[in-house]
Amino acid sequence: MNGSGITWRDVSGSRVTASVVAGAAHLTPWGVVHGGLYAMVAESAASVGASAAVRERGEFAVGVDNLTDFLRPSTGEELALVARPVIQGKTEQLWEVTISRADGKPVARSRIRLRNVPLEKPAP
Repeated sequence: MNGSGITWRDVSGSRVTASVVAGAAHLTPWGVVHGGLYAMVAESAASVGASAAVRERGEFAVGVDNLTDFLRPSTGEELALVARPVIQGKTEQLWEVTISRADGKPVARSRIRLRNVPLEKPAP
Protein backbone atom coordinates (compact mmCIF):
# COMPACT_ATOMS: atom_id res chain seq x y z
CA MET A 1 0.00 0.00 0.00
CA ASN A 2 1.07 3.62 -0.44
CA GLY A 3 -0.31 7.11 0.25
CA SER A 4 -3.08 6.61 -2.31
CA GLY A 5 -4.41 3.55 -0.49
CA ILE A 6 -3.64 1.23 -3.41
CA THR A 7 -2.38 -2.26 -2.64
CA TRP A 8 -0.24 -3.45 -5.55
CA ARG A 9 -0.60 -7.15 -6.40
CA ASP A 10 1.26 -7.69 -9.68
CA VAL A 11 3.17 -5.01 -11.56
CA SER A 12 4.81 -5.35 -14.97
CA GLY A 13 5.03 -3.43 -18.19
CA SER A 14 2.28 -5.62 -19.66
CA ARG A 15 -0.21 -5.91 -16.78
CA VAL A 16 -0.94 -4.39 -13.41
CA THR A 17 -3.31 -5.77 -10.78
CA ALA A 18 -4.12 -3.96 -7.57
CA SER A 19 -6.91 -3.16 -5.15
CA VAL A 20 -8.19 -0.21 -3.17
CA VAL A 21 -10.66 -0.08 -0.31
CA ALA A 22 -13.32 2.56 -0.92
CA GLY A 23 -14.50 3.68 2.50
CA ALA A 24 -16.61 6.39 4.07
CA ALA A 25 -14.09 9.10 3.13
CA HIS A 26 -14.64 8.28 -0.57
CA LEU A 27 -18.43 8.53 -0.59
CA THR A 28 -20.51 11.36 -1.99
CA PRO A 29 -23.27 12.87 0.17
CA TRP A 30 -25.59 10.36 -1.57
CA GLY A 31 -23.62 7.37 -0.29
CA VAL A 32 -21.87 6.22 -3.47
CA VAL A 33 -18.14 6.19 -4.23
CA HIS A 34 -16.99 9.46 -5.81
CA GLY A 35 -15.83 9.07 -9.42
CA GLY A 36 -12.65 10.96 -8.60
CA LEU A 37 -11.41 7.91 -6.70
CA TYR A 38 -11.88 5.78 -9.82
CA ALA A 39 -10.01 8.27 -12.02
CA MET A 40 -7.14 8.58 -9.54
CA VAL A 41 -6.55 4.87 -8.99
CA ALA A 42 -6.87 4.14 -12.72
CA GLU A 43 -4.23 6.72 -13.59
CA SER A 44 -1.99 5.40 -10.83
CA ALA A 45 -2.24 1.82 -12.12
CA ALA A 46 -1.61 2.86 -15.73
CA SER A 47 1.33 5.09 -14.72
CA VAL A 48 2.97 2.32 -12.70
CA GLY A 49 2.61 -0.22 -15.52
CA ALA A 50 3.66 2.18 -18.27
CA SER A 51 6.69 3.24 -16.23
CA ALA A 52 7.66 -0.39 -15.71
CA ALA A 53 7.52 -0.84 -19.49
CA VAL A 54 10.09 1.92 -20.16
CA ARG A 55 12.26 1.70 -17.03
CA GLU A 56 15.09 -0.13 -18.82
CA ARG A 57 15.25 2.77 -21.30
CA GLY A 58 15.82 5.22 -18.44
CA GLU A 59 12.32 6.65 -18.70
CA PHE A 60 9.08 6.82 -16.78
CA ALA A 61 5.52 7.57 -17.89
CA VAL A 62 3.27 10.46 -16.93
CA GLY A 63 -0.45 10.70 -17.60
CA VAL A 64 -1.52 13.27 -20.17
CA ASP A 65 -5.16 12.26 -20.64
CA ASN A 66 -7.61 10.36 -18.45
CA LEU A 67 -11.04 9.34 -19.74
CA THR A 68 -12.92 7.46 -17.03
CA ASP A 69 -16.43 6.14 -17.59
CA PHE A 70 -18.50 5.43 -14.49
CA LEU A 71 -20.47 2.27 -15.21
CA ARG A 72 -22.39 1.47 -12.02
CA PRO A 73 -22.39 2.64 -8.41
CA SER A 74 -20.45 1.23 -5.51
CA THR A 75 -21.30 2.05 -1.93
CA GLY A 76 -17.85 1.38 -0.50
CA GLU A 77 -15.93 -1.88 -0.57
CA GLU A 78 -12.66 -3.36 -1.80
CA LEU A 79 -12.32 -2.70 -5.52
CA ALA A 80 -10.08 -4.65 -7.90
CA LEU A 81 -8.04 -2.95 -10.63
CA VAL A 82 -6.66 -4.53 -13.78
CA ALA A 83 -4.59 -2.38 -16.15
CA ARG A 84 -3.33 -3.46 -19.56
CA PRO A 85 -1.60 -1.62 -22.40
CA VAL A 86 -3.50 -1.01 -25.62
CA ILE A 87 -0.45 0.36 -27.42
CA GLN A 88 3.09 1.08 -26.27
CA GLY A 89 4.93 3.46 -28.57
CA LYS A 90 8.31 5.13 -28.41
CA THR A 91 6.97 8.38 -26.94
CA GLU A 92 3.45 7.55 -25.76
CA GLN A 93 1.39 4.68 -24.38
CA LEU A 94 -2.33 4.02 -24.07
CA TRP A 95 -3.57 1.84 -21.22
CA GLU A 96 -7.03 0.55 -20.33
CA VAL A 97 -7.98 0.03 -16.69
CA THR A 98 -11.02 -1.81 -15.36
CA ILE A 99 -12.17 -1.30 -11.78
CA SER A 100 -14.53 -3.97 -10.44
CA ARG A 101 -16.57 -4.66 -7.32
CA ALA A 102 -16.16 -7.83 -5.27
CA ASP A 103 -18.98 -9.47 -7.30
CA GLY A 104 -16.84 -9.02 -10.44
CA LYS A 105 -19.04 -6.34 -12.00
CA PRO A 106 -17.11 -3.37 -13.34
CA VAL A 107 -17.83 0.00 -11.74
CA ALA A 108 -15.52 2.04 -14.00
CA ARG A 109 -13.36 1.74 -17.08
CA SER A 110 -10.59 4.16 -17.96
CA ARG A 111 -8.38 4.92 -20.92
CA ILE A 112 -5.17 6.60 -19.85
CA ARG A 113 -2.78 8.16 -22.37
CA LEU A 114 0.76 8.58 -21.05
CA ARG A 115 3.96 10.20 -22.27
CA ASN A 116 7.33 8.50 -21.84
CA VAL A 117 9.85 10.97 -20.40
CA PRO A 118 13.51 10.71 -19.29
CA LEU A 119 14.15 9.94 -15.62
CA GLU A 120 16.80 12.65 -15.43
CA LYS A 121 16.02 16.31 -15.91
CA PRO A 122 17.76 17.91 -18.87
CA ALA A 123 20.40 20.52 -18.03
CA PRO A 124 19.14 24.13 -18.23
